[in-house]
Amino acid sequence: MLSSRFRDSDLTAANLGMSYELLLYSVSDRIATITVNRPDKLNALSAALIGELGTAIDAAVADPSVGGVILTGAGRAFVAGADISELAGQTPMGAVTRARRGQEIFGRFERSPKPTIAAVNGFALGGGCELAMACHLRIASEFAKFGQPEVKLGIIPGYGGTQRLPRLVGTGRALQLLMTAEVIDATEAYRIGLVNKVVPGTDLLPTATAMLTAMMANGPLAVRACIDAVVRGQDMSLGDALAYEAAHFGTLSSTADMAEGMQAFLEKRAPGFSGA
Repeated sequence: MLSSRFRDSDLTAANLGMSYELLLYSVSDRIATITVNRPDKLNALSAALIGELGTAIDAAVADPSVGGVILTGAGRAFVAGADISELAGQTPMGAVTRARRGQEIFGRFERSPKPTIAAVNGFALGGGCELAMACHLRIASEFAKFGQPEVKLGIIPGYGGTQRLPRLVGTGRALQLLMTAEVIDATEAYRIGLVNKVVPGTDLLPTATAMLTAMMANGPLAVRACIDAVVRGQDMSLGDALAYEAAHFGTLSSTADMAEGMQAFLEKRAPGFSGA
């Protein structure tokens, strides 16, 4: 059997009944949709909003009825950046604390055992771009804009931008975006590998839903193992990462899902995975 970190039953459900002030949270057809809901502030990331994002992703992971997560924004922004009014007076120690808290909460989207898709509907700047990069995939509306403009404020990204951006687009392109503060459109973001797909605005959520539904039709333990192997493997040497992959490959071979998947293939029918 897979280790306990892959089982919904081992995750706390304490936050399932949580209400939100700055987010909308709903579940339909096994998909949890988290919508950042500060449209009057272009969904700027306040400390309170970041806290609610942590609560929401924890709730989605803990809920056995949820198979995947879509993260999007209300209005014309995904997340237009940090709440500058909160940053302006921060001390050096306060800035480190703020960055580490944001990194930890954004990391929950990246480490989620269930697929997370950022449906980027508009501006994804600064912390918004960092939040999108923390999700497993990014689908962009044709109206989306991306950038890390922190250097214009005399600071650098603090929620993972200097680390995830080069992993996605390469060192040279990442440094160009980071040091010029350039804002790019969805087409350019797709060209450099920052987003997986660009679609018309009206097709954004249906496309994200269709992609997530396709993922959830596959063996859930195998999908979780893919996420874990990729995310954890990035911090390992190639040799260690390959051994980690092999361990997952071996563990999955003992599951009922593998037996069902193989038998369904041989019988030319759709598999009925149980997650066991």
